[in-house]
Amino acid sequence: MIRAIVTDIEGTTSDIRFVHNVLFPYARERLAEVVRTRQASDPVRSALAALREEIAAPEADTDTLIATLLRFMDEDRKSTALKALQGHIWRDGYLNGDFTGHLYPDVLPALQTWRARGIDLYVYSSGSVAAQQLLFGYSDAGDITSLFSGYFDTHVGAKRDEQSYRNIAAQIGAPADSLLFLSDIHQELDAASAAGWRTVQLIRGAADTASQHRQVATFSDIVMEQSAL
Repeated sequence: MIRAIVTDIEGTTSDIRFVHNVLFPYARERLAEVVRTRQASDPVRSALAALREEIAAPEADTDTLIATLLRFMDEDRKSTALKALQGHIWRDGYLNGDFTGHLYPDVLPALQTWRARGIDLYVYSSGSVAAQQLLFGYSDAGDITSLFSGYFDTHVGAKRDEQSYRNIAAQIGAPADSLLFLSDIHQELDAASAAGWRTVQLIRGAADTASQHRQVATFSDIVMEQSAL
């Protein structure tokens, strides 16, 4: 029996193009100014301290840090410090009404149905917890954060690392085989499966022929197949 469902965001609940075509450019355009003007106060100060630790350069100056962050963006590096800064910048965008968090139309009805059945819902994304809460708090469907019992980011580990899912299971306090992970990336699902989780792969386009996981096109398909998981 499924006790909790943990969902990815990019390509799963939300169109990856929203992240790459809206969120990433928005943060990139504003990153240097935000670092220069807010570096003395949190959360920017703590993110920069984490970045200096990450690159083993405790004396790195502002220009070096900005150049490093832009390079990390180019590399799509899953840097916890970068994700924290991006989330801080996106907060401005959400609050200013520059954009809302994209949700596929099949997502909210399924989440509501699962919660009504007593299934706990969580989010696990490489984006910071703050960024996750902003996306769902300012989503196309309004504030849906009340549906979720918790959020996880790279502080629990990388998404393709089996231990990350063991860490999440321990924090949720449920047996691994009662947890279901939803993602569009089969390597993430491989790691979850290795940790004993159940898995479903969301395929919004062509089938993933390299995947061994159950594939569905929408969240509504998961509802229909719930008893078979």
